[in-house]
Amino acid sequence: MLQRSDDPLDDADRESAYALLQRGLALIKSRHHAQAAIVLQRAALEEPGKGSILEPLGRALHHSGQFERARETFEALLDVDPSAHWAHFALAASLRKLDRTAEARTHLRLAVALCPSSSLYRQALAKVDPPPQG
Repeated sequence: MLQRSDDPLDDADRESAYALLQRGLALIKSRHHAQAAIVLQRAALEEPGKGSILEPLGRALHHSGQFERARETFEALLDVDPSAHWAHFALAASLRKLDRTAEARTHLRLAVALCPSSSLYRQALAKVDPPPQG
């Protein structure tokens, strides 16, 4: 006797994490960030801890104004790869939107230290780093 699954999506109907990632990236490219976040969240549930999914998920969340969720996602990305300079930069951007400037400054300093050739990181740090006194 066949048992009916409680899950509305049977395994055969479920999109793979890769297919969800590709769909999410296409949505980001067409600037549909909120929709991309939904699709990429599904991919992240299928493949937890995958940096290749967390990075665009964080971007989609940030660009759709979901700064707290973006912060959490970028922190998870840094758990996967603590030396990811872009993740430090992205986390700082979300922290700034949340008015957490001191924490943002710390992550921008880390981004600059990890990738000193980035003028983008140095310019962002200059915006939040107080000038030296004296």
